[in-house]
Amino acid sequence: MELKWLKDFVALNEHGSFSKAAEARFVTQPAFSRRIRSLENWLGVALVDREKHPTTLTSSGLSFVEEAKRMIHDTYRVRKRLQGQETQKSLVFFAQHSPAVSFFPHWIRTLEPLVGNTLVKLSTGNLHDLTESFMAGMGDFLLSFSSAGDLGQLSRNDTTCMQVGTDRLVPVSALTPEGTPLFSANGKTPLKLLAYPDDSYLGGLVKECCLSKLPPDFQYAIVCENALAEGLKAMALQGYGVAWLPSGLIQNELAQGQLTVLNDGFNTVDLKILLYRFRHTVKPEVDMFWQYLLELYNLSYTEQYTVVRSVS
Repeated sequence: MELKWLKDFVALNEHGSFSKAAEARFVTQPAFSRRIRSLENWLGVALVDREKHPTTLTSSGLSFVEEAKRMIHDTYRVRKRLQGQETQKSLVFFAQHSPAVSFFPHWIRTLEPLVGNTLVKLSTGNLHDLTESFMAGMGDFLLSFSSAGDLGQLSRNDTTCMQVGTDRLVPVSALTPEGTPLFSANGKTPLKLLAYPDDSYLGGLVKECCLSKLPPDFQYAIVCENALAEGLKAMALQGYGVAWLPSGLIQNELAQGQLTVLNDGFNTVDLKILLYRFRHTVKPEVDMFWQYLLELYNLSYTEQYTVVRSVS
């Protein structure tokens, strides 16, 4: 059994519908329904009467609500007690793959005087899973991309965030021996596209902000799909097609002439890099680190770093 199943069930009881509970838990309704079903399978009883509308719990479900709340509470109580036994301070970050590679190492290195002897832990993954883990209290910070018109992945009163950097999704191509782009928007054959899955964060951005803006008669063919920008970068370097990549990930390749940005005929997407935390935490090192960031950015404002703003 997974803790998130219990939290899903409690949310379902509180919100009274699968759609509202799924939204509150930051998951799609099909995924939410599967997790409720998994909990039922593990318990061996039906918790929801699916023949009735609106959503109604069975007698077993009603009797399990308080038990589920108690189990969640006890789990976090044990974790808090165990964390209190830790002798070394730690800062736990969740980060999307791309900023974890292109942004985080240099950023945390410049902040080393603020970190001191505190252990820095970094976990990477897709944004959906990272958000879920962060909201479950498994880490201190969430580092993620955000685009224009996007208030960020977390719009909650109990979280706050600051913008700590910028990036840009740019279309890139390998070059011919003569130094010209291997691919262009004016090619006579369908453009070979290296794509992210549509249901990934970067895939959704590229589809909405770039591919949908191409002329109606523009033809392209997806020849490779990979959720990792690093994977698409490797394919682009081999001349396999065009990929929209975070510019921070390809600075060396652009400088060395291994890749080039296709400036004509394609859109780019400006990205913000946001750092989230919960407003209230039991770890003093988290509060201290956050305060250091506020003071640092207020004193040393540049185009790359902006001061804190809340997401409400």
